Formats: sequence, structure tokens, C-alpha cells
Amino acid sequence: MSSSLQELRLAALVDALRQSRIFAGLPVEDLRTIAGFTVSRSVAKGEYLFHEREPSQGFFVVQRGAINVHRVNAAGREQVIHIFRAGDSFAEASLATDHGYPADARAESASQVMLVRKAEFVGLIRRNPHLALRLLASMSRHLHDVVGQLDDLLLKDVETRLANWLLKQCPDRTDGELVVVRLAQTKRVLAAELGTVSETLSRTLAKFKERGLLAVQGRSLLVQSPARLQELLRRNLGS
Repeated sequence: MSSSLQELRLAALVDALRQSRIFAGLPVEDLRTIAGFTVSRSVAKGEYLFHEREPSQGFFVVQRGAINVHRVNAAGREQVIHIFRAGDSFAEASLATDHGYPADARAESASQVMLVRKAEFVGLIRRNPHLALRLLASMSRHLHDVVGQLDDLLLKDVETRLANWLLKQCPDRTDGELVVVRLAQTKRVLAAELGTVSETLSRTLAKFKERGLLAVQGRSLLVQSPARLQELLRRNLGS
């Protein structure tokens, strides 16, 4: 590869890394160093980046698309841990262990990701401890997301979990105006995030439609009244 092409590749990776939350604000010198051992790759819809317990090659940053990180339980049921999108990083925890990746990762749509290679990044952390703080902050965000999801799954039924999820997408829960919630994932993935299956989610959406709580329009859910959803959630939670 010619030096000019290498510089163009490096500049593109530096710009992409700068757009991520984990590396935002880093000095350009650090970004260029990281870009030097980062590999950008395209991932087809349905393609796996890694499987649980596979040896870690490093962690990933999403440039575009959506990556579904999940585990499969003993009954063969898939439980979504999180859907990562542009600017998100994931699998950082695998840098600190020899046990491999803790879950599976699959592209939900055609995606572009960057692999930040493990050996080189760990070596860089040893020389630049401030990067370790960034990793801790990123993993703390992931933990916060997982704890929030666990709280949601403890809600007693799918109807309550769906109402709670919809309300989280509404900017003002007391406003009586219609709110458009655009699904960034398939209904199958949303069902998995809610701890259920597509058929049960479809039936619950149909119930909400019958009650006039929402309408479905393509990939969008039209919430007729956040206030009425809030009241349903209160009743279901007995508060």
C-alpha cells in the first residue's frame, strides 16, 4: 500500500474513532496511535462478529448499523443484552480477561465496525493510564444499561414491560399529544429486549391498538397519549 493510501486510511480511522463516545476528545496523537492497530470491516446482516467464549481479538466500535449482543440460555432462548449503534463501543471487558468474549455479537443490519486489537491496546493502556479511565467509564455505561434492562425484565408481564419501554421513548409522559416512536430494531429484537417472543409482542401491540393507546405505521409506533400509558403502567404496578 502506498504511503498516500496509508495516510488516507489512517485519517479515515482517526475521524471514525473521534466520533465514538469512548474516544471523543482524545488528542489526535493518541487517535493516530490507536488507528494504527485498528481494523475497519463490513458485516453483513445476520453475520456474527464473535461467539461466547471465543478468544478475544479486541473490542469493537460501531461506525454504522446495529450490533445485537446477546446470550443464549440453557433452553436455547436468546436474551438481548444490548443493541449497539453508531458511536457505541462494546466488548471492552474482554481486554481484562483470558476467558474470551462473554456473549455473542451479531449484526442486526448491514454494519460497519472497527476492531481495536487487544494486544496493542493493552500495551497502550500500560503507557497511558488515562485510557484505562475511559474504559472504566465505558464499561460503567454498559453496566448501567444492563441494570436498567434487568429492572425492566422484573416487571410482572409483557404488557407492563411494553408500556414502560414506550414511555421511555416519550419526551414528555404527561403530554396528551401523539408521539411517534420509530423502531430502530426489528420487532423480533424488541421482543427479545422485553424478554418475550415476537408472537407475544404482536398480541400485546394489538391489545394496545384495540384500547386506542397506539397505532402501528410501518416501522413506527404512534403513541396516542403518553399520559394514558402512564396511567396503565401505574395500575399494572399497583401504584
